[in-house]
Formats: sequence, C-alpha cells, structure tokens
Amino acid sequence: MLRNDKNLSETDIRTEGSELAFLVASLADKRPWLKTGTLCKSLERHKMLHLGVAKMVPPFEIVRMKLGGTYFLAGLGGEGRVIVDGRWKTCSPGQAFLLPPGTLHAFEAMPRQEWEFCWIRFQEDLPGQPIADANSPVLASFDGRPLRHAILGLHEEAKGPARGEMEARWLDLIFRHIQIFAGPHQLDPRLQQLFKEVGETIGQAWENQKMAAKACLSERQLERLCIRQLGRTPRQHLIWLRMHRAAAMLAQGELKIEAIAHEVGYSNPFVFSSTFKRCMGWAPSEYPRRVMAIQLTSKPAPSSS
Repeated sequence: MLRNDKNLSETDIRTEGSELAFLVASLADKRPWLKTGTLCKSLERHKMLHLGVAKMVPPFEIVRMKLGGTYFLAGLGGEGRVIVDGRWKTCSPGQAFLLPPGTLHAFEAMPRQEWEFCWIRFQEDLPGQPIADANSPVLASFDGRPLRHAILGLHEEAKGPARGEMEARWLDLIFRHIQIFAGPHQLDPRLQQLFKEVGETIGQAWENQKMAAKACLSERQLERLCIRQLGRTPRQHLIWLRMHRAAAMLAQGELKIEAIAHEVGYSNPFVFSSTFKRCMGWAPSEYPRRVMAIQLTSKPAPSSS
C-alpha cells in the first residue's frame, strides 16, 4: 500500500503480468510503459494524452506530484483507492473518479486483487470548455462498461489503416461519456441552487444546518445526496469550493495568502494553508510556481501523469 499521504512522493509501480490496451497521442513521452501504446494522433481533438483499458496486478501504485491535466478513471473490476480532497477513498466497479488539474494525483490497487479499469488522461482543459468545474463529482456512480467498449473500439480502429473520420466518431463518443459524468446539469437542482449561492458568498460562514435549510432538506438528507452525487459530504464540498477559488486567486498572483484566506472564509491563515496543501497537494506559497511550471512544460510536449 502507498505511504501515508503526508509522505507521498512521485511513484510509478506497475507489476509484470498486468494487461493494457491503450492509445497515446504522441511518441514524445519516453516513459517505458507508454512505448507499447498504439499511436492515435486524433486524441489531440479533445486534448487527450492517453487513454485505455487496464487490468493491473498488485502492487500497482501511481503518484503524480506535478500539476497536470484532468484525469478520469472508471472502475470495472476489483477495487482501488484514490486520494480525494486529501483522503483515501475506495473506487469500486460502477464508480468513477475525476481528478481536476492542480490537485495531487494518487491511486493504487488493493492488495491481493487485480484492479480493472478504463482511464483517460487529458493534457489540459479546453479554452472556454472546461472538462470539469468546481461542482463536478470527484467520486460517484458511473457504469464504465459502455466507455470501455468505446475505448476498445477506438483502439481497434487506430491499429488499422488511417481513417480519421472513424477515429473522430469514436473520440466524440468517448468524450461525451466524460461530459455526462462531469456535467453540472446532472446535479440535483437543489444542490445546483445551494452551491451556486455558496459559490457567490464563499467567504461567509456556511454550517451544515444553514446549507440544509437553504436546500430545503434535513442535514442527513443533504449529506446522503451530496455523497451520492458529488462523492463528498456537504462540508467537504464547501472546503473544495473554497480551495478551488483560492487556487484561482493564487494563480493570478495579485493577493497575499492572508488576504486570500480571508476571501474564502478562513480567519486563520495557518488553517487555510494546511487545508489547501491537503486538498491540492501543494502549499499556497508553492502553488503559483507549480502552475507556471506545468503551463510552460505542457506547451511543447505532453507532461507526465
């Protein structure tokens, strides 16, 4: 199993005997495991770096400390674990997780069982068309079997004579699956309205009781609904919305950390800093430099993740 999340470092452990069928957008990335991927330049259509279907034999551990693009993974068999908001959570068949750029990417197979899944690694969000927003689910129910078939269909297509139109059709179908999972229109209208108001007044005190009253639900009903649709409790989602807003302000570099902490509802900048590091993987003071580094490295060639 992976080390305690406080001691995570860049990790890539893949056991011999694992099975992968996957595609890559470019051969520029020289990591050994990517060399066996099928080249499909059409992946650039949706800013995808690589995607595929895998059956990984434990130990299988991935930690990406560098900020990168969005990462989507849907469980198909066995179980794995993923860090969501700084906490380890189980990803079972019928579930998927969506890790946005700017967060720590870490996941692993459970001991003594193969983990089957399909995945998509994006280079970056498309201008004006983000893959996910702050209210997209991070870990939620998702039937990955149709997506698995679509990825394998594209894989077979890409191995044959070049037919860009057919590849584009498979890719549009694959991307639509991700849009449906990430789309805020899938959110219960009560949650949509609640978190819209929370986002507009992010610096206010939002206790569970107040959020439940705004949504016209009991606290228990609100918690169950949030966990089912977002993979977070209401409190955890409030924290994520605050960290998401803080990350945007840090990237702009116009305000000091203390001012940003106050803007997103933290009177104690030390509590804010520790919460930000747990959720995003970096201290607030390091975040702008990391964002700039990934922006620079992602332009000429695909970055790692």
